[in-house]
Amino acid sequence: MPSSLAEPWLRGVAANTAAPSDVLLRLLHPDARAAWEILCQERALPADVVDAVIAHPERSVRRAFARNRYATPAQRSRLVDDPDAFVRADLAGGPRPRLGRVEALPDDIIEILLTRQDNADHDQPVTADEIRQELAFSGQIPMSFHRGMWAHKNPELRVQGAGWWLWLTPGQRDALLADPDPAVRDAARRNSRILDPEAMEADLPEADCHHRGLLLFNYAVSRGVAETCLAEGRDLRSLAGNRYTPADAVARLARHPDPHVRQRVAGRADLDPLLLKELAEDPDHTVRTRAVVHPLPRTWAQRDAIDRVDGRTAEAIGPVGEMPVEPETDWYGACAVSPHPLLRRVAATCPGLPRVLVHRLADDPDPQVRYLLAHNHPLAPPVTVLDAFIATPRQRPYLLTLPHLPRTGLRHLLDHEDPDVRGLAAADPTLDRPPIHLLTDTDADVRRAAAASPLLSLDLIATLLDSPETAEGAAANPSLSAERLHELLDRADLPRTTAR
Repeated sequence: MPSSLAEPWLRGVAANTAAPSDVLLRLLHPDARAAWEILCQERALPADVVDAVIAHPERSVRRAFARNRYATPAQRSRLVDDPDAFVRADLAGGPRPRLGRVEALPDDIIEILLTRQDNADHDQPVTADEIRQELAFSGQIPMSFHRGMWAHKNPELRVQGAGWWLWLTPGQRDALLADPDPAVRDAARRNSRILDPEAMEADLPEADCHHRGLLLFNYAVSRGVAETCLAEGRDLRSLAGNRYTPADAVARLARHPDPHVRQRVAGRADLDPLLLKELAEDPDHTVRTRAVVHPLPRTWAQRDAIDRVDGRTAEAIGPVGEMPVEPETDWYGACAVSPHPLLRRVAATCPGLPRVLVHRLADDPDPQVRYLLAHNHPLAPPVTVLDAFIATPRQRPYLLTLPHLPRTGLRHLLDHEDPDVRGLAAADPTLDRPPIHLLTDTDADVRRAAAASPLLSLDLIATLLDSPETAEGAAANPSLSAERLHELLDRADLPRTTAR
């Protein structure tokens, strides 16, 4: 059989949701390498196929499964002791592509990855520290774990917990400074410099860099640093948002000619009421808005929640991540009924918002509110999610992972101008007639979706399997029986064994 058809068949069978385990297991043969990424990374797998993938001798198979967003954390966690460091690094790095919030790994797996040390007798292409870095940025560690590390029974985790100094209470900081383990006490003393203005001044790099920005935005600010920045007109937006900036410097920043600086001041949680009143009458609309939408008293967590959406579209924001400290759900609820669209957009990012408010926001006159709701709330109505799919193309890969994105009742979208939308409609199994006209669509993904439609006749599917334009989609058609799928793999010259 021509090789030009063998690979599309292999990829299509790998994606076929009706393919039984014995068919999928054949695809683990080395001759089916072209299908491995789809099989191991881009779909859910039966338990026996997961077992075979975990035990597969080829690391590319195991690496793909380590990145599989359809696998459960418990399934992926079975790779934590994999002999290959690249596999462990992919587990730590999390599912790919990185779309929205991911499920956390089990606590015991997180502990293993965070505390494992390199084997001095064997060089590894990826070090244990690099794997820890992958995990730290993967979103697979819940904030509850981070916040509890300071009191963990494992001293290595208490050392790392000291790195969350900014979010610890005074009592928790004192406990780390008095910890019985000297390594923990040393880590606590190092991190205590974060709130020492003189130490920050000594550590501040002169050249512009990420570390300088981090210090000036988050750490305690000495009067000398603030004065120098004000005199040089440098790093003023960072100072304006830093909760430790001296009050007199904040007052000067509130009257700076740059409206972006004034806007940052207007959002501060510690703003003096008189200064807030002054900013509420600012000549710049964005400054006035930020001052008036969020009355005092405020919290810094509320400020951060507003920062996530202020001045950005829903398409740019998408699903938001978990913050170190989240505002109370009741505050998000108050935002949901605010007359200010900015605060309603903030409310739409809260996944814990009660159902009655979800339905209220789903009917909001501001489309950005509705789209953010679709991106962030598990109870967003299907019609809202579909509207967001059409209106926010950059977020479509994420929206396609949501169970409440409509997959039926899409006939009215078959001829939509956007091929992504046509492709979604072509896969609708409830259409009143097969999407035959889309088999010749100008877009390959649309043709693939149309060829995979279960509404097509078996005779037509057989014809499509022999065309390079539609072979992959036809092989993914769930109407094909297990016997027919095996025959297709036979025609692709794939052995009926997974033996190496």
